[in-house]
Amino acid sequence: MHERRDVLRYMPMGVFLGIVFTKGEVISWFRIQEMFRFQGFHMYGILGSAVGVAALATWLIKRRGMRTLDGQEIETKVKPSAGLNYRYWIGGSLFGLGWGLLGACPGPIYALIGIGLSVMVVALFAALAGAWAYGYFAPRLPHH
Repeated sequence: MHERRDVLRYMPMGVFLGIVFTKGEVISWFRIQEMFRFQGFHMYGILGSAVGVAALATWLIKRRGMRTLDGQEIETKVKPSAGLNYRYWIGGSLFGLGWGLLGACPGPIYALIGIGLSVMVVALFAALAGAWAYGYFAPRLPHH
């Protein structure tokens, strides 16, 4: 029962985000290709704005001692930096390569399917397969 209430609570935000992604052209393969070819500022502006909003929100949460809807304290943990963190470089490169080849970030895949690009169902299954593969192999990886 609790999960259904959570879905009903967060579904409108997901729909709203899908509309924002669509209207802001975040889901546009052209904009994504433009970004990876360093031919336009559009996506960098959106990503930079998101980082700025997240930084401001994190600062406000810490400063005001805000809590979750359930009343729990919100904690932010800083991960210790150990060397070059190859796993982040490798993972980020693989993610960026897939993003550039597909022309779609995993976030807007649902919005792309929603606007009728049925070929993105293949991308969704590939993303789910990748997440499953990571979940399967994670216990065998050095970081786990």
